[in-house]
Amino acid sequence: MISKGELIYEGKAKQLFATNDENVLWVEYLNQATALNGLKKDAILGKGELNNQITSTIFEHLRQAGIKSHFIKKLSKTEQLIEKMTMIPLEVVLRNVTAGSFAKRFGLDEGINLKQPIIEFYYKADELDDPFINDAHVLNFELATAEEIAELKQATLEINQALITMFKKAGIRLIDFKLEFGRNAKGVLVLADEISPDTCRLWDASTNEHLDKDLYRRDLGDIVPVYQEVLRRLDAIKE
Repeated sequence: MISKGELIYEGKAKQLFATNDENVLWVEYLNQATALNGLKKDAILGKGELNNQITSTIFEHLRQAGIKSHFIKKLSKTEQLIEKMTMIPLEVVLRNVTAGSFAKRFGLDEGINLKQPIIEFYYKADELDDPFINDAHVLNFELATAEEIAELKQATLEINQALITMFKKAGIRLIDFKLEFGRNAKGVLVLADEISPDTCRLWDASTNEHLDKDLYRRDLGDIVPVYQEVLRRLDAIKE
């Protein structure tokens, strides 16, 4: 039986604990919301359990679609077990629709369908505000090999298709999302971190109302009822 050990890492929204299995970590989601690279931070009651349950549901869906991740199982409303990873310090962002910083960067209105998905890399470094980087930067800084870059892009496109299919059933439009990957004990690249309304832009398919953290980023309203609605819809389409 897996047992919880000492705290080994605390991030903006999660704590990671060691277990009696060196290749397994115990994750606890926190009731904390952050934006603007941590400059905005608030405790929000109930957020931790919602993100844990949404992420667990999405990873279970991806598993059924044949996509591997570090997710092992959900333990409780706020806890899950994951495979231990050596994380790659990249945020892999895929954009299906213009929104957020992308729309601002190119002077575009939000909500325009892109002709094809656009994948971007960002270097994970809070002190540098997670700067945008390209393949040459990734190779130069030895963050990943050329083969791994290609693998990251292909995996992200496959995940995008699986997520679009899932969210469409739930009446949700997948605008964009951020993924993180790591290498497991065998050196295999595996999807990691979380997939939730914190890491995705999700709009209602009929009204285009926000169902994601932009409500918090832009001071548009309370995120808890919206996250509850996302969880309710995902639970309703479970196979």
